Amino acid sequence: MKFEDFDIDETLLESISYMGFNDATPVQEKTIPSILEGKDLITCAQTGTGKTAAFMIPILHSLMKSQGEGIKALVLVPTRELAIQIDQVIQGFAYFMPVESLAVYGGGSGEDWGAQKNAIVRGSDIIVATPGKLISHLNMGYVDFSKLEYLVLDEADRMLDIGFLDDILKIVSHLPKKRQTLMFSATMPSNIKYLAKEVLTNPMEVTISLSKPAEGVLQAAYLIYENDKVALTCSLIADKPEYKSILIFGSTKKKVSEVYRALKKKNMNVQAISSDLQQSEREEVLLDFRSRKTRVLVATDVLSRGIDIKDINLIINFDVPNDAEDYVHRIGRTARAETTGVALTFVNEDDMYKLAKIEKLIDKKVPKVPLPDEIKKGPEWNPKQIYRPRSGRVGGGGNRRPHNNRRK
Repeated sequence: MKFEDFDIDETLLESISYMGFNDATPVQEKTIPSILEGKDLITCAQTGTGKTAAFMIPILHSLMKSQGEGIKALVLVPTRELAIQIDQVIQGFAYFMPVESLAVYGGGSGEDWGAQKNAIVRGSDIIVATPGKLISHLNMGYVDFSKLEYLVLDEADRMLDIGFLDDILKIVSHLPKKRQTLMFSATMPSNIKYLAKEVLTNPMEVTISLSKPAEGVLQAAYLIYENDKVALTCSLIADKPEYKSILIFGSTKKKVSEVYRALKKKNMNVQAISSDLQQSEREEVLLDFRSRKTRVLVATDVLSRGIDIKDINLIINFDVPNDAEDYVHRIGRTARAETTGVALTFVNEDDMYKLAKIEKLIDKKVPKVPLPDEIKKGPEWNPKQIYRPRSGRVGGGGNRRPHNNRRK
């Protein structure tokens, strides 16, 4: 289905074409007509399916006909990175349109706060905000939502995971009751259903490929001892010069730092990103990676959702995610918009049961591939065996012998 089939504004269509979009994705096909009809919507779709365009294109189309000044649309997101990304997408779509957008998030300077305040008071057409920072502005008394027509909750499940439920409900209490509300979530736990009941009115429900990786992702796993993971990382990257964009996920800031230092010693073009960086530093690192000035980016899960970086060739899960859903979000960074990509996961003896949970969720076995010749033999595949460190906590890794107790 082509975007012109939606009967949207010609100026907006010109911007869409200029950005290189031609065919609508399934989530866009199923949601854009309903949004244009003014229906509330709750959409369950995985990352990388085109959700941002699904809600922004019909909103921008409607704003072209909207009269008067003031904040017309509010998009709530879980992270500053996603706020920046969506704001950039809006600016691209609205390039030929008299529509102003603003990203509101924390971690900036006093000048950033002042710029946000001025744009809010002036009545920027679209506000993209993290709940906590928007609450800070609301508490100052100068935020006017009386003209608001649209509320979008993007990555709603992630916002609730972080603990933003009360903030979201407080923000909603400041909004007009007559509005169109759109909720997008990758999963549908009970707290999402509760939030939907509180903020949506007779919503239409759309589900697209729930918890399934994109078809273009080639998945594989290495069974490996923890102490060999860094060596395998270096080997894989050195062996794939044709991969120009590589993203590595570590479970902790310590792991990220360890991998970064090892690759830097090999004179590889690598940067690392975690919550330790200032916001301006994080934006600079992401910009370098997005523009391919940086070939390898090592990151914590701050990047696993909502960051739209195109044409990532390889994802490496240095650790198996604790949550099976997070695996889908991590590998969703590659093979976006019907492209192809490779996702490799390192599985030590402690994490085999996690990979088994992932396989159950995605309803597919992840192939276990042989280690390179320079890496010694790894552990045997045994997802029912739980290995326990001396502390009694499941996790960690390393070359330990298994405990005989099994999880029932």
